Amino acid sequence: MRHLLYIVLFCPLLLSGQKHEGKYSIDVNYFYGNIVPHSNAIKHLITAHPEGVIISFNKRTFGNKAWEALYNYPDVGLSFHYQAMKNPVLGDMYGLYGHYNFYFLKRHLMFRIGQGIAYNTNPYDRETNFRNQAYGVHLMPSSYFMLNFQKAGIWKGFGIQAGLTFIHHSNANIKAPNTSTNTFAVTAGLHYSFNKKAGNSYTFPVKDSVKFSEPLKYTLAFRGGINQSDVIGSEQYPYYAASFYVDKRWCRKSAFQVGTDIFWAKYLEEYIRYKAISYPEEQIDAGTDYRKIGVFLGHELFINNLSLEAQAGVYVYSPFKSTGNAYQRIGLKYYFGNKIFGAVSLKTHAAQAEVLELGVGVRL
Repeated sequence: MRHLLYIVLFCPLLLSGQKHEGKYSIDVNYFYGNIVPHSNAIKHLITAHPEGVIISFNKRTFGNKAWEALYNYPDVGLSFHYQAMKNPVLGDMYGLYGHYNFYFLKRHLMFRIGQGIAYNTNPYDRETNFRNQAYGVHLMPSSYFMLNFQKAGIWKGFGIQAGLTFIHHSNANIKAPNTSTNTFAVTAGLHYSFNKKAGNSYTFPVKDSVKFSEPLKYTLAFRGGINQSDVIGSEQYPYYAASFYVDKRWCRKSAFQVGTDIFWAKYLEEYIRYKAISYPEEQIDAGTDYRKIGVFLGHELFINNLSLEAQAGVYVYSPFKSTGNAYQRIGLKYYFGNKIFGAVSLKTHAAQAEVLELGVGVRL
């Protein structure tokens, strides 16, 4: 990691001769923290403080599109992440993310949301690494959140920043085991802007002077994925979900939702038979229906053609209650025009992920 830091620190010097009109910046953040012991299955693997580096390339927006001014001229960018887990059983993590930087307090406070894919160097293996209950596969979805206080343009385009970072790694129950890890860390780093005189370049946000609202909209969505039960070595099965919901967009940024889901989680069909045969004392009927129906409330945050969706629901039909009564979904949607969208989302039961969903839908 030391060599990687050297390269990043010298990148601004190599590129400083290029003219980018203040649009671009890079930053590097070193982090040091703790893995949160959210499950007894990974407590024995938390043996030291993980550390790593997050390297980011950012492109600033200037209000050329209406949504940019509405969100106080955020940055869009790409991030690379390396995390030393400090335990050979867990391996190390490498990640690539797309991100948004949102600014507050005259651009001194930056909040970043990053979503991407991470690679683990040493996942679970029945023969060579049976103690790794956190990760069942090499590649997995990952997300991180960063809150930094930033002082830009201190000297020749260089600035400093420090704050907090939260990093989540989980293979979304694609393959067991899937306990996952959550890292909470402090960060410190350098920021370089290609416009050396820009500093924080504070621009006043534009307030929406026109009252915006939409009539009720009706959405149909179909999602699918692959997952398996928590029994290591069980088979992977397809997963399907159909959703219908009504939403009310009361301003340009936000819409509230109420709706229903129908779930066909085929892995549960096998898991019910397994439990009925292996644990007769639990008196589970092997023919119990594996399907579920839920109702939910949700919120959608619109950012250009992209939106962030969060939903919380309860099962109203769930004959097999292995996952509890409540469920959550958080995900991203991309609109192809005004009606059709594609989606990627994570369905969870509290801290336990059930499936990574890929979906399509129409909002009428």
